[in-house]
Amino acid sequence: MVADPVVAGGGFAAVRDFASYTKHAKDAVAPADRVYGEGISQNGRFLRDFLYEGFNADEQGRMALDGVLAHVAGAGRGSFNYRFAQPSRDAQPMSSVFFPTDVFPFTDLPERDGVTGANGGLLDRATAEKVMPKIFFSNTSFEYWGRAAALIHTSADGKSDAAISPDVRIYHFTGLQHFSGPFPPAKGAGDLLGQQPQSPLQIKYFWRAMIRNMDAWVRSGTPPPASRYPRIDDGTLVPLEKYALPPIPHLTRPHEATEAFRLDFGLGWQDKRILTLQPPKVSPPFPVLVPQVDADGNERDGVRLPEVAVPLATYTGWNMRDPSIGAPDQRVAFEASYVPFPKTMEERVTAKDPRRSLAERYANRYEYLTRYAKALDELVKGNWILEEDRGALQHRAEEEWELMMGTIPAN
Repeated sequence: MVADPVVAGGGFAAVRDFASYTKHAKDAVAPADRVYGEGISQNGRFLRDFLYEGFNADEQGRMALDGVLAHVAGAGRGSFNYRFAQPSRDAQPMSSVFFPTDVFPFTDLPERDGVTGANGGLLDRATAEKVMPKIFFSNTSFEYWGRAAALIHTSADGKSDAAISPDVRIYHFTGLQHFSGPFPPAKGAGDLLGQQPQSPLQIKYFWRAMIRNMDAWVRSGTPPPASRYPRIDDGTLVPLEKYALPPIPHLTRPHEATEAFRLDFGLGWQDKRILTLQPPKVSPPFPVLVPQVDADGNERDGVRLPEVAVPLATYTGWNMRDPSIGAPDQRVAFEASYVPFPKTMEERVTAKDPRRSLAERYANRYEYLTRYAKALDELVKGNWILEEDRGALQHRAEEEWELMMGTIPAN
């Protein structure tokens, strides 16, 4: 028996009211013409739920947030606005599964679940109240394995790609993990100890460009880069059984990906946000779809850093648990994997590695750096990377080559 729940959901009203205050109050301590909401992980889920629950209209019906950047939220919203809410519940691979985190609807435009008959879209309230912000929904490779991210752009039955709003962009940052890993690449620690080093690919350069792109979109109507994410219609988004990972030596293949379940929390849930059925009634999960990979094991779609376009390694969207922490057939939360290519053909043949070696790909350091620079040029021209960050990324390319050649010690 439980009683006396604390007030939950007040954060939505606080964000809404402060945004409105900065734009409209004559005595605002920090006056603003535009307000953008940026959220990573739980904060990204907060922003998705903020929009779904109708908080982007202030008490006078005016728009609160002009732009929303929700990163690595996957298909989730969150346990933020109901009786006895537990905001930290996030549906990890091995915990917090049957909480109202990954719940229908997932797409920005209205969708229908043929199993339950439910209808709706994430942005229904913002559309009806005419307070639709500009929105970026961005995810890394991990969220397709660990946060059911495909559900934000596919039909509920997993058979077709869903249309998206003209006010929304969806970006998949290929080869990255939920949080940026260290360089030189290293394994996680404690409960995050994986069998492989973490992906060292950095999100910060994409973030800097995304903030500029969002501001240009809201301020002057300059369109940002088009959405780029895996799709069913071109074969870059597939069911798990069609995932074509090459047989890389000593790389354990995952046998599952995180599912979002159909959950029934009782009659009080939909209108009053009261869990009248707890634990919920669990019906079949929504289909799981993951990005397809190429012959190197790198995902074929998305926004690719030069490290993926001109690779020295395989970057998977998952990392398996190290045997020392148990359950080695299960995925580590939040992490991707970094699996270097063999250096020479002889090394590749001896290891029975199907991936071409570095020597078979690049004649020398100069060729690698030249091809890397060309891939970087394309990202700068496409407004994915700021011109001012070109030097830092080119320097990283030099470090990565030196690491592979053994002049920088690995962690």
